[in-house]
Amino acid sequence: MGKARKSTRKFEKNRLKDVLDHRKDVAKIKQRQQVKEKKKARRAKDQANEGEDEPAPAKHDVAANGSHQHGAVDVDEFFQDAIEIPEMPRKKKSKKQDGDSSAVKLATKRKRGGDDDEQPPTDTESSASEDGGVALSAAGSESDSGEDDIEAHKKELQALAEKDPEFYKFLKDNDTELLDGSAGQRIANADDLSASEEESPARSKKKKKKSKETERDDAPEEDPSDENDDDAAIVVSRPMLKKWKKAMVELHSLRAMREVMTAFRAAAHINDADETSYKYSIPDADVYHELLVLALQTIPEVLKHHLPVKETASGKIRLHTESKKFGTLAPALKSHATALHHLLTTLSDAATLKITLTSTEPLLPYFLSFKKLLRGLVRTIVAVWSDPISTEATRITAFLVLRRLVVIGDAGLRETCLKTAYQGLVKGSRNTTVHTLQGVNLMKNSAAELWTLDSNVGYTTGFTFIRQLAIHLRGCITNPIKDAYKTVYNWQFVHSLDFWSRVLTLDCASSKKAERGKESALEPLIYPTVQVTLGVMRLIPTSQYFPLRFHLIRALLRLAGSTGTYIPLAPVLLEVLTSAEMRKAPKPSTLKSLDFASVIRAPTSYLKTRAYQDGVGEQVVELLSEFFVHWTKSIAFVELALPVTVMLKRWLKDVSNRGQGNKNTKLNSSVVLLVQKLEANGRWIEEHRAKVDFAPEDRAGVEAFLKDVDWTASPLGVFVFGQRKQREQQAKLVERARREEEKRRKKEAEAEAEELMKDMEKDVLQEEQDDEDSGSDGDEMDVDDIAEEEEEEEEEEHEAPDDDDDEE
Repeated sequence: MGKARKSTRKFEKNRLKDVLDHRKDVAKIKQRQQVKEKKKARRAKDQANEGEDEPAPAKHDVAANGSHQHGAVDVDEFFQDAIEIPEMPRKKKSKKQDGDSSAVKLATKRKRGGDDDEQPPTDTESSASEDGGVALSAAGSESDSGEDDIEAHKKELQALAEKDPEFYKFLKDNDTELLDGSAGQRIANADDLSASEEESPARSKKKKKKSKETERDDAPEEDPSDENDDDAAIVVSRPMLKKWKKAMVELHSLRAMREVMTAFRAAAHINDADETSYKYSIPDADVYHELLVLALQTIPEVLKHHLPVKETASGKIRLHTESKKFGTLAPALKSHATALHHLLTTLSDAATLKITLTSTEPLLPYFLSFKKLLRGLVRTIVAVWSDPISTEATRITAFLVLRRLVVIGDAGLRETCLKTAYQGLVKGSRNTTVHTLQGVNLMKNSAAELWTLDSNVGYTTGFTFIRQLAIHLRGCITNPIKDAYKTVYNWQFVHSLDFWSRVLTLDCASSKKAERGKESALEPLIYPTVQVTLGVMRLIPTSQYFPLRFHLIRALLRLAGSTGTYIPLAPVLLEVLTSAEMRKAPKPSTLKSLDFASVIRAPTSYLKTRAYQDGVGEQVVELLSEFFVHWTKSIAFVELALPVTVMLKRWLKDVSNRGQGNKNTKLNSSVVLLVQKLEANGRWIEEHRAKVDFAPEDRAGVEAFLKDVDWTASPLGVFVFGQRKQREQQAKLVERARREEEKRRKKEAEAEAEELMKDMEKDVLQEEQDDEDSGSDGDEMDVDDIAEEEEEEEEEEHEAPDDDDDEE
């Protein structure tokens, strides 16, 4: 046979399925009509037989009039009434007969439901049709109409074969049931098949499950070490690992990679509580470690060989996800991603966690298609990155994986990464101490770098989070209820404001703006961040929260120095100096100096003490000098520093009073030194300003004033530079002392633990020895105890009659 015509192919593609379905529906309708006609004929025959014979009384229920005889009842009324038919013993039907009867029952019900002229059948009629009418209808359909339909069907098929032989051949290949002689029987059973179609999958599943459980219960107990059993897991051995490694390294075998992925999945779930069965089992710890190393190091190389990833200069990747090979490997990749995610949530060893994160980074381009799994993986990586228990190396590795996702992902994935990172930062900074402060700063600096990778996505997320901070602050101001300030005056809020100052410092820096040639998308966020920070400072202006104020001032100083934005911080610092805490004489105390870097609320014991006043004075002088050093080369420095200089001199005059002063020579001398440096820097600016030849309205000349001079060349710059070096040295000494203290405490804890273990061992040995001694003594004393018990019983027996006599 030649090639099929175009019209035939078009018909096969567009209309063949509909035509076949239509023919089947027409055949079902014909079958129902035939059953209906046969029932009518059967009813007429039964009525004729009853007319010939004498009518017999029958009991049946009537809704209103009770019971009556058959002779006064119409045929339709007779079949509508409920007739009690005595049950006859029936033989068991075959499955085929049951299927035929169910098909006829379903056809009768459908016919009656769709016929508007006839009334719905009663329960008795339906039961009668189920008992007796099924066999008759099925037999009638097979005997009377089956042969005619088959002959007509064969004639139609012969005509089709002569008219369109190509279409006839197609039907012969695709629908053989339509061409064979059992078409009538197939049509008769169509309703039964359609009715049981929904029930069959559930029944088959239940049967399979039940058979499996029965086999499992009936099966004898087998030795778990038998590797030849099909149900037992395959034990991974060293030769097996060597074989897989050789195939993956030398041949880049995908089959070996799939086996390693399967074994890796079993290793990742090895500590699960549920008894899930896997193909492989890893009982040996050394083999477990080798399997993890093999999977984590070799799988990325095999994938890179078969599915190379191309990366552009901007960081975008190109991977042919529509290729046939990627479609084949997609289920294995999804399973491996799930196993990696689960392994990251269960690992506690820092070295293994770092290796796992390092091997996850090259697999990220292959996981981009699995959005849901990737979101879960991002949450897990952020949890490792923000966990205070994680080591610094592990946190940095987790950050690199997160940064890679932000670089190669789309806008939606970037937004997910940024939001999850911010939530992890807020959660990880809840408990801030001297020991965790370094890790929190690491999180803030690394997360700030993520926001600079995409300024547009960073602006939308940053605006949302800064707005949330402003809403919290407004709620505290408008609803001054008890403890409402605690939603703002906590470490999480302070670290959040400090984090946004770091983000804006990195992305809106003057140097970066010059490189881009335009403003950053995050620059509009500077103003709301500054306003929220200043509002938080003045929420509770008491001396107990001076440390919190100093933290926020440092964040704004960082932002002002990087972006060149003027932020009026001198009034906030002068408020601290003019407070009652700094003007009155302090109480003598032996407390050590307070570490302002690790507290936001001063302890009550430090208030109005010499140690706290000295610490606050040092912070004020340092922050004022850092504030003015940003404008030390400004042509307007004299006008900027003059009001502050006047206020400081006035404060010095008040506190130097012998009767009402603070009597703190150390604090007063440091403020005097700051005033001197400000005045010296003002005179230096005036000397250089006298030599200029441009007017104040010349913006370019104003900005170019002393641009080539280093800030350390100014008098104030020299003073600040020396103070910074001195503080750095002090910080190093404090950090060294802290680490030595930690080591000493660790050794003491280990020694105490060893002593405790020794004492416990001694106690256990002593108890065992006591038990042995008591056991031997008990054996020796058994006979004596028995004799004593017998004597006591005899004495009681002798005493019992005397008691009875007394009672009488």
